[in-house]
This record gives sequence, C-alpha cells and structure tokens, in this order.
Amino acid sequence: MRTPRSHARREAGMSLVEVLVALVILSVGVLAVARMFPAGTRAMAQDHLLTAANDYSQEKIEQLTGKTWSDSTLTVGRHPAGTATESLGSGRWHRFYTVTAMNAPLDNLKRVDVTVTFSGAGKSTASSVVATTYVRR
Repeated sequence: MRTPRSHARREAGMSLVEVLVALVILSVGVLAVARMFPAGTRAMAQDHLLTAANDYSQEKIEQLTGKTWSDSTLTVGRHPAGTATESLGSGRWHRFYTVTAMNAPLDNLKRVDVTVTFSGAGKSTASSVVATTYVRR
C-alpha cells in the first residue's frame, strides 16, 4: 500500500509551530547568557579591589618586618592611633595596623596585624583584608 503524496509532503519539512518553539528556546538561552556579562564584570571589579587591598597590606608588612624591636613604629597599640586610617590610592582603600606584645613563652615576639578596608564595585558594605606577621626581638 502506498502513502498518498499529500501525506508525504506534509512530513517533509518543519511546521511554523516547530520553528517558533525553537526560536523561543534559543532566545531564552541567549538572554540567560547575556545576564551573565554584568555579573562577570562586577566580580572582576571586586577582585581588582581585593587584589589591591592585599597588595597594600603586604606593602606595610614588608615595611614593618625590617624594623627593630624598639622602633617607634612597632610600639604596642594601633597605628595610626584612635580611629584614624591611612588613605591609599584614590581614597578607596584605608589602612591601619595593630601591634600586640605576645605573652610568655612567646614574649620575644610582637604580632602585627595590618587591616585594609575598601568598598565599591557594587557592594553596599565595606570589605577588609587582614595580614598578620610577627617581629622577633
């Protein structure tokens, strides 16, 4: 038994409904990918700020590790004193450090914590990085 020609012609191509469904699925995928670009850009900007904060904290650590035990920059307490901070770069980063004398049996060490705070890149709250080192007598 043979299939009529009209029935064979109907199955040969795609219907308009099939094309529209495929276009809807494709457009949803394109829109989903397009929404990732702003998030990626924001994450890249936040990573830039974090990297700069780490660099600023490491810079201060390197300055302080070369100092002697009795140097005035290694006196116990917060530097700069109070709530003051050292403004860095364009003023987006702020740095301070705290020196703490260790108790016995580690009383020949001073702990130095360098804190760098920053904000920006779409974050509403400030972030901070803390680097720690020890200075020996």
